[in-house]
Amino acid sequence: MTHLFGIRHHGPGCARSLIRALEDLSPDCILIEGPPEAEAVLASAIHAEIEPPVALLLYCPDDTKKASFYPFAEFSPEWQAIRFGLTRSVPVRFMDLPQAHDLALRDEPSMAVDPSDRTDQSDQAEADDISGDPLDWLGRAAGYGDGETWWNQMVEERRDADSAGLFAAIQEAMTSVRAEIPRKLPPQSQQREALREAHMRKTIRQAEKDGFQKIAVVCGAWHVPALATMPSAKADNDLLKGLPKVKVAATWAPWTYGRLAAASGYGAGVLSPGWYEFLWKNQAAEASQRSIAWISKVARLMREEDIDCSSAHVIEAARLSDALAAMRERPAAGLDEINESIRTVICMGEDAPLKLIRARLIVGEKLGRVPPDVPTVPLQQDLEKQQRSLRLKPEALAKELDLDLRNENDLSRSHLLHRLKLLGIQWGEVRGTGRSAKGTFHEVWQLQWQPEFAVAIIEACRWGHTISDAATALAIDQAQQAESLPALSALVDRVLLAHLPHAVEPVTRALENLAAIAGDASQLLEAIPPLANIFRYGNVRQTDASLVGHVLDGLVTRACISLGGACASLDDDAAAAMRKRIIATHQAIKLIGNESHLADWMPALTRLAMLGGTHGLVCGLAARLLFDEKTEDADATATRMSQALSIGNDPAPAAAWLEGFLHQSGMVLLHDDRLWQTLDAWLASLIDESFIRILPLVRRTFSLFPGTERTQLGARAKHSGAASPAVQTAVTVEWNEARAQKPLAVLEKILGLNS
Repeated sequence: MTHLFGIRHHGPGCARSLIRALEDLSPDCILIEGPPEAEAVLASAIHAEIEPPVALLLYCPDDTKKASFYPFAEFSPEWQAIRFGLTRSVPVRFMDLPQAHDLALRDEPSMAVDPSDRTDQSDQAEADDISGDPLDWLGRAAGYGDGETWWNQMVEERRDADSAGLFAAIQEAMTSVRAEIPRKLPPQSQQREALREAHMRKTIRQAEKDGFQKIAVVCGAWHVPALATMPSAKADNDLLKGLPKVKVAATWAPWTYGRLAAASGYGAGVLSPGWYEFLWKNQAAEASQRSIAWISKVARLMREEDIDCSSAHVIEAARLSDALAAMRERPAAGLDEINESIRTVICMGEDAPLKLIRARLIVGEKLGRVPPDVPTVPLQQDLEKQQRSLRLKPEALAKELDLDLRNENDLSRSHLLHRLKLLGIQWGEVRGTGRSAKGTFHEVWQLQWQPEFAVAIIEACRWGHTISDAATALAIDQAQQAESLPALSALVDRVLLAHLPHAVEPVTRALENLAAIAGDASQLLEAIPPLANIFRYGNVRQTDASLVGHVLDGLVTRACISLGGACASLDDDAAAAMRKRIIATHQAIKLIGNESHLADWMPALTRLAMLGGTHGLVCGLAARLLFDEKTEDADATATRMSQALSIGNDPAPAAAWLEGFLHQSGMVLLHDDRLWQTLDAWLASLIDESFIRILPLVRRTFSLFPGTERTQLGARAKHSGAASPAVQTAVTVEWNEARAQKPLAVLEKILGLNS
């Protein structure tokens, strides 16, 4: 005899009721909604070292982009059913549509949405709104905002021992819902559901044929009505006949509560896995005690974050949650009532602390663990080996890692993280240099492990069986396929950061070949900064930066020659983009510190600063860079400004020149009286119409200055062009050599110059 148990995929109350029902039934076979291919690794579910949340990973070895996850938490009904059967030697089978067919069907045109099938847009909108979670209909009908809240109150937070009555009620409710929704679902959704349910019925028939007498069927509540009434076997077999098929492999992967809270391939996600875990571990507690225990957890979190929360807060919040439950005629306070009381009593009406509570407690930060003997690809094994040797533990919680590249272990950590980034596994992101860093010896990484990396690792297996080999092969392939000089320059930088010696020569050769034929000045400029980083990191990372030195020499020379032509006849958007390239290239050339590069670059800027066909934004920037580098003195710069802001010029190009020259800093106006007077005279000479025209441009320019600079500029403007306080001080105060020598010893100690 077959017994149907309709469940929601993650829920402590449902799992608890299911265990009691299975204990009462004592089944001789358990069928669970899941991928049949995963039965080969199912025994690991009772391994001593497995720790939920975990997920079954089903993927196509020939096309790893085709993959599905089936996540489980400790409080998932399916997980408890699996462990119930395995620990009692009861056969456990999965009965969902095999992933060999499901993954293959993703490429079938018949599974795509046909807009012509949507005859009633209002009905379709309603179906789209509900089909993600059909329980929403029942929840809204019962006066709740959504199905999640309704299910929590009716199932997950209940303490009723009548398990048989619960599952009978679920079957009745879902039968009513299915009578309405299927007519409004898209055809491709109906087709996929029909195939899945046909295979479930086929599996049930096979279990009956194998002689099992008491069969427990654990499936999503939505499928119960379709399995309660069995059509003919021939109809199901005809529906499943001729389905496409791909090769599928299965394994276990760690999962996180954060991903459990999001919608997955295994149905809708649970919004509060941390709360559900709390309910699971405190299932024997009374409702009032449960509320106090949860609010006490919140109080501990608040204190850890230096937020005031006393015992009185906990008591009053618990009383308020019970009062809210009574007003709403609910048997006990649920998560909604507790959250409202916490917001009122502990958070003083503020929502910001509730975001912290949701992230850390309601959702949670737990990362599961799988046994070491679970089938894994060689690349995964190599990664785990390096994680252990380098003491880099994967964690769901984002954390900061400050690496000192002079330390051998930290340098190896950096190499690993850069190699993983090259392979598309974004375990870490570089955030900058450390607080105690000197020069380029430190890297600060933000690390956070994501379950989806399991698929990325499998996908990267085609490049090699170790992280180093795979990253090397991928880098060489990308270099051979590259058509953009900036992208190839960035790849060289990434290869050296990842310390891939076998990839350096082929990638550098590809860079040389592409640089030899590249004629676009924009690409030349964008290619220089990444190569400058190689010089910056080369010695620190024990790599030979001279490998690309001659390529960089050629790029700088050609960029200087073509700079003027590239900046001719630019519109506003193109000029803004060129401005960013010139700034980045100028900083890169200064970083390299090669005198021959500067000897080519500064004359190129001098030519660019001359008024003519060049856009004012670029022309003004060139003049500012020349002034900052002392290539031109204040008199020459003042002459350029006077020419650019001449009354005979169009005010709009003049305003653009001013924006380029000031370059997000007004200090030059505070310290040079002649430049200030030139700007003041230009603004005073404008007629009303021209002033109104350029006012937004000038205001935008000055708005980018720091607040202190704007204050000083405003104060100086009030003095009608009088010399700035800084200039006056420089003129009246005499230099005292003896006083200047006194702080030098202290400064040398602070800067470490005498060590």
